[in-house]
Amino acid sequence: MQRRTMLGGAAGAALALALASRANAEEIPSMPELTGPPTAGPYDVTFPENPAQLRYGSCGDARLTAAHIARITPGLESFMAGPAPSFPGYTVLAARDGVVVEHAAGGHRLRYSGWDEAAKTAIELPPAEWLPAETGTVYDLASISKLFTATVTGALMDEGLVDLKLPVVEYLPDFDALDPQKTPITLGHLLSHTSGMIAFINLYSLPDEQARMEAIYARPLRRPPGSGYEYSDLNLIVLGKILEIVAEKPLDALVAELICEPLGLKDTGYNLADRARTAATEYQPWTGRGMVHGEAHDENAWAFGGVAGHAGVFATAWDLAVFGQMILNGGRYGGAEILTPNTARLVFTDMNAGMGDSAARGLGWQLDQRWYMDAMSSPVTVGHTGYTGTSLVLDPLAGTMLVLLTNRVHPTRNWGTASAYRRAASRPMGRAVPVKPKTGRTAWYAGQADAVTATLTAVLPRATSGAKASFALWYDTEATDEAVLEASADGATWTAVPLSLRTEDHCWRTEGVFSGFAGRRWIQADAVLPDGAARVRWRYTSDPAYQGRGVYVDKVRVKEGRALLCEDADLVPDGWELAGD
Repeated sequence: MQRRTMLGGAAGAALALALASRANAEEIPSMPELTGPPTAGPYDVTFPENPAQLRYGSCGDARLTAAHIARITPGLESFMAGPAPSFPGYTVLAARDGVVVEHAAGGHRLRYSGWDEAAKTAIELPPAEWLPAETGTVYDLASISKLFTATVTGALMDEGLVDLKLPVVEYLPDFDALDPQKTPITLGHLLSHTSGMIAFINLYSLPDEQARMEAIYARPLRRPPGSGYEYSDLNLIVLGKILEIVAEKPLDALVAELICEPLGLKDTGYNLADRARTAATEYQPWTGRGMVHGEAHDENAWAFGGVAGHAGVFATAWDLAVFGQMILNGGRYGGAEILTPNTARLVFTDMNAGMGDSAARGLGWQLDQRWYMDAMSSPVTVGHTGYTGTSLVLDPLAGTMLVLLTNRVHPTRNWGTASAYRRAASRPMGRAVPVKPKTGRTAWYAGQADAVTATLTAVLPRATSGAKASFALWYDTEATDEAVLEASADGATWTAVPLSLRTEDHCWRTEGVFSGFAGRRWIQADAVLPDGAARVRWRYTSDPAYQGRGVYVDKVRVKEGRALLCEDADLVPDGWELAGD
């Protein structure tokens, strides 16, 4: 209805303009200063006042969607099929806020006696000698061992015995004796893999520990300390030796005393004696060991007697989950405090900011690595992988944890080299954390698949002029995916529509495309459609690998003036679905 006024001339025109401006403001609220989308940092990680302890419970207890948790085990089972499986056996554990909703095992912890390199064929044991993987199977954690070294480092930091800012030579005077370029390297450089040391050198063929350490000391740096990132076992080998010198105890004793005993980890440690419960790893004739079973798979760790800063720890999935929950709790578990809260927060703090996504590291932990964390990724999601086929992922924003232990190198390291099997577990784990619809019981969801395009389209009753769209938006995607609001006059040519986006404390604009992390919260989106628009659609195009939690749209309104042209029920999905979670 047109508003009448008794004012004429300039005054009437001014009033009309003011009323029109107010009407527009009611449609699209004025935007305050732009902030960019919400993100998350270490101080967005909250530690519970009462530390959670692991217990078995239902998905309802954990506030997880059971249908998605139920996809984890079948997804892993599919990777054991065919003549070259990704792994012969696995154990998986999934939990939220300490509630364990999945703890399962499949395949075999021992199946092969060797590997025929010439024929590229596994040599199987007689089936009667195969041993099943069980929930209590003990696995070689490989590089997840680095997290135990990092935790010991944190514990000694809390005691004032080590300082990440100090040079290594303060603790290990011989470190730069053979290469003065190493003098500036600090403990922090070692822990963040920015020392400049190369990734790997063969130490296992050298005669003794002194020769092995001197080989590390003598090896030229790849780059100046602190100038770049390169993941290197040598960093943690050196750090482990520093911890031994400072504490005047061997590393295995430190891990036992500072971590395993307080947490009650009876199946965790180096050189575990119970070989029968342990998953076999690789056939290694080059080390003279044949099939490695019950001792460190990593050749360099084995050369150090099975105890080294970079590898050598064995554990069950349950024990590793207790360790992970301790980190989620801020360094505490039960009555034990392994790390102070301030030191535990360093786990979620990027020490390598500005060095690229792959370099993101907290206190020994990797940050936001979608190649194995997949839909559990966030700026503060932490984890680590191990060469034997192991991984641990903690999402503190959701309170979720995923432990996946496999013996993927049994009987050869040439199998299962990609991390698709890790993503097969972390993707449904991420999806299982419900997103409550903005209104009602369901919202439109764009799905969670690689290399697909999904559209959600509205055919308007007529070509429009000055129409406006508003909707609630929730998105958490890989940055290289593309989600966009588009408009078209004919359904053939589509144009991205600029968006104004806001939450309670953030606001930003896009030219139409949005992707990445946005705080995992509902966002109010507003747009002015181009004149002549007769169709509107939301399009989500994912790239060939990796996923986030997804894209949701709810509370859709397309209006021309006061006329409502479209709402949620009018949308036509192609790849989208109505979801209650």
